[in-house]
Amino acid sequence: MTSPDDASTDVAAPGLLTIAREWGRIGCVGFGGPPAHISLLRRLCVRDREWLSAAEFEDGIAAANLLPGPASTQLAIFCAWRLRGLAGAIVGGLCFIVPGLLLILALSVLFLSEDAPAWVRGAAAGAGAAVAAVAVHAAAELVPASRKRARHRGRWHGYLVIGALAAITIGPYLVLVLLVCGLAEMELRRRVAGRARAVPLVLAAPAAAGGLGALAWVAFKVGALSYGGGFVIIPLMQSEAVDHYHWMTAGEFTTAVALGQITPGPVVQTVAVVGYAAAGIGGGLLAALAAFAPSFAFVLFGGPRFDRLRASAAVQAFLDGAGPATIGAIGGSALTLAMALDHLWQAAVLAAAVVWLVLLRRGVVGTLLAAAALGVAATLVGLSAT
Repeated sequence: MTSPDDASTDVAAPGLLTIAREWGRIGCVGFGGPPAHISLLRRLCVRDREWLSAAEFEDGIAAANLLPGPASTQLAIFCAWRLRGLAGAIVGGLCFIVPGLLLILALSVLFLSEDAPAWVRGAAAGAGAAVAAVAVHAAAELVPASRKRARHRGRWHGYLVIGALAAITIGPYLVLVLLVCGLAEMELRRRVAGRARAVPLVLAAPAAAGGLGALAWVAFKVGALSYGGGFVIIPLMQSEAVDHYHWMTAGEFTTAVALGQITPGPVVQTVAVVGYAAAGIGGGLLAALAAFAPSFAFVLFGGPRFDRLRASAAVQAFLDGAGPATIGAIGGSALTLAMALDHLWQAAVLAAAVVWLVLLRRGVVGTLLAAAALGVAATLVGLSAT
């Protein structure tokens, strides 16, 4: 892959102020998750401004999808890096992330407040009830491409089942299972070296102590070891945030996931809500920093090596194992999310969300907003939302 200094078009590269403005705009209007972000970046960089060729942009998508962490965030950083190098990557990445981060922290203050109005609690309970349906939808969307690239369908199904069972049963050790599945596939193809096995196992270990160190560690694992996109945050964080460290209740966690879906920018912003619940605004900022730092590192240090990364048989084998396990984990998290519901009316909202989102294939943001409206209506007729 060419470096930022190798011009690919006759169009002059934009200045840092232009990158700040345009990437910030996408960060403000990028509702709808990775598909929306990719579409907006393609329109800006390829179609409207012709800063990148279509081939370069597609290479960026392919490289970002090979990396753990939020793919659309890494694509935004990559595009800015291709245009203006290190400074462009930092400016573009921050301007893409910060608008959604500020909004989700403001909503955290409102929705996680002990004195929140009844309608706010109802909206949170309604949107949270639909999150399990969103998890099923997210997993289903990932299945076709993953299954198509699988070399061994039997092992693919096995990894899928292992990931689902891990999400349901072992909580904070889920990352370890994802890594083991990836390494197992590498071993089966006889591509792995013994030294490569030890490092991920250390990273997968849960933090023993609490406090800000534990919060930063959990958020870092989400950013550095989450395969399959932002929604894998659910099985990676749920047990630690709710059961292990008790930073938030199960209902508050589903609210956090819903906020991450309906706000612009990357879904991984959900970690900021968890951080806020753990340690206020400072905790939210710390969690976001820890979660997004790996994305910057992957692009800045790995950008010139993306061609070799894409061609690596070992990397492809690892993803063939970790990928389906991640999909299974996302799907398995739907069960734990559904079990966190406290009220019968929430079960009805979940059922409606499954029909609307999974069967009728409607949009995620619209589904969550409609579920929130149903939650508000439930409180207005006297149903409990706490």
